[in-house]
Amino acid sequence: MSRKNVDDYITEGIHGVRLPKEDERIRFLGTLRERVVIALTIGQVMSDSGLEKLEEAMQQHPGTRLIMNGHVAYRFLTEEKALATKYNIPYTTITNEENNTDIGAVLTYDHAIDKEEIFIKEEEAEEENEEEKKEKTLRSKIKNWFR
Repeated sequence: MSRKNVDDYITEGIHGVRLPKEDERIRFLGTLRERVVIALTIGQVMSDSGLEKLEEAMQQHPGTRLIMNGHVAYRFLTEEKALATKYNIPYTTITNEENNTDIGAVLTYDHAIDKEEIFIKEEEAEEENEEEKKEKTLRSKIKNWFR
């Protein structure tokens, strides 16, 4: 282990102690990637395209917690909060003014699980949206028949 010099002490005094994998912690809202069950991008949170996958993950992993990005408007986080409440999963909102991330919400453990695929593929999210659109258009067609 290397010895600290005066510059190291000054840097720690100004910026604080450097955490291991700090870039990873910034991206995943304060947690490490190895602890993440599922991660939703800001776009997926705002469009609610990952809600089904998030709900499935919450059902399968009851000992987790939900961390949401505080830079996302409150109205876009209501569905995620409702799901967390439904499955008794604690949730917090993290706002880091110094750093930006593309992650909107993370379902995470307090320990490492090393799940290989944590992101919802955009194709899956688009398929969900297309199914919703088809369902809405079918409903509107049926409604128009009876008007």
